[in-house]
Amino acid sequence: MPIFDYACLSCGKTYDVYHKVREVIEDVICPACGSTEHKKLISVPAAFRGESSSDASSATSSCEAGGCCGGACSLN
Repeated sequence: MPIFDYACLSCGKTYDVYHKVREVIEDVICPACGSTEHKKLISVPAAFRGESSSDASSATSSCEAGGCCGGACSLN
């Protein structure tokens, strides 16, 4: 399912909309204020959304300790 990010032009909140097949403009309604005025945002790929700062620091410490650095070896 395609996921699109939007910014509400009325209240400034950002939100995601899950579309079944393609973007349907009638489905884009701000959950905070109900406005249909919005701006489509450039999204970060889902593979990068879940990484937290603790995940990034553990990858760095693994590299510093001589371990596999962020999937550079065939072990990940």
